[in-house]
Amino acid sequence: MKLSYSTKQVVSVFAAAAILGAPSLFGNFSGSSDNGFAKAGAGGSPETWRIGEPVRYENMSIFPLIAKSGADTSVFETLDEGLASGEVLVTEHGSEYLRRSRDGSTAPSPGYNSGAAVNQLVLINRGKKPVLLLAGEIVAGGNQDRIVGKDRIVPVGGEPLPLDVFCVEHGRWTGESTKFGAAKMMVHPSVREKAAVEADQVQVWNAVNRGSTETVTVEAAPAGVAGGTVGRAAAAPPVLSSNRIDSAIATSAPTNSYRKIYQSPQIAKPVEEFVNEMSRRFARSTEGLKGEGVIGVIVAYGGEVAWSDAFASPALFHQYWSKLLRSYAVEALARPATKEEASLEDARTFLASAKGHEREESEPGVYIWRERTQGQYSEIELESLAPETLTLHWMKVLRTN
Repeated sequence: MKLSYSTKQVVSVFAAAAILGAPSLFGNFSGSSDNGFAKAGAGGSPETWRIGEPVRYENMSIFPLIAKSGADTSVFETLDEGLASGEVLVTEHGSEYLRRSRDGSTAPSPGYNSGAAVNQLVLINRGKKPVLLLAGEIVAGGNQDRIVGKDRIVPVGGEPLPLDVFCVEHGRWTGESTKFGAAKMMVHPSVREKAAVEADQVQVWNAVNRGSTETVTVEAAPAGVAGGTVGRAAAAPPVLSSNRIDSAIATSAPTNSYRKIYQSPQIAKPVEEFVNEMSRRFARSTEGLKGEGVIGVIVAYGGEVAWSDAFASPALFHQYWSKLLRSYAVEALARPATKEEASLEDARTFLASAKGHEREESEPGVYIWRERTQGQYSEIELESLAPETLTLHWMKVLRTN
């Protein structure tokens, strides 16, 4: 008998930092730019990165991407930093917000007259640094929680920016405030893909409620034998099963809030355990690098290499690592526990740049966003144009069903 899983379960990335608090994973990785690293892009380029030995736990393998140095990325601010400091303001479309003038004073600016909209917010950067946004980052509050739809950079002192977003809280459209705060969470790869690559709200909602969108056929094990098989590898049903997710929604997340689903006790506990163990193993594996730093990772589930994130410096990678790891762990727990393992050669093959169709979007003088697609693979690159030309973030995805 065969059981088909559309690995139906939501996985809220990280039961929030307070619940899942993983230890710091790195030592003193500098962001110096005293070589040609910055000019070449995010840690050089995929062709110049060194792939470290895989760090494995349960059904997940993480391959560190290592480079000799990094660009000075301290001139940029992350979304979480900006929201926490109040220098970045995100509101519902149609609300009022404070705009800072050249002399530093603030005054209310009118919102857009069309009213609140599911797939658009307004962002204003009142700080002194450009703000980096990554697809899949959650902003919490307003009429419903949203995720950033696409990587981009928001310059200092620009006009209020209409920001494309996707809803990750299907059952609410009301709120005491139109403002948003930092959730310090990244949705897991199945949801992130549907936003960043497919750009489809319905698919985002479906991914939130299904968990992994990768369909895997699991053969039921003979009586008395745990697990099953996927191909020739032993497997067990996913920890974040559809029943567990449904229970979390019923007891903790009646509005289908991604945050609340994954902060619920029945989801948070296994995610926390997974993150803590993987973070410990990763820290031990990558300590002691001399003249090098980790600038990204390649992630595999079972024998399938599925995802990669890389940054312009070890320092920038370190800023995102905690919530990225939680997102990867949620995806792992939403997939059957196959015993297959991806090899170093599999990771090298995945890292090769896509050579297919390319499309590009840009804001003159600020950034260029590029997407390349080849077969099932999509590769996205965010290049800043000021204060220097630099690939801040590089991402590659094996698209799911």
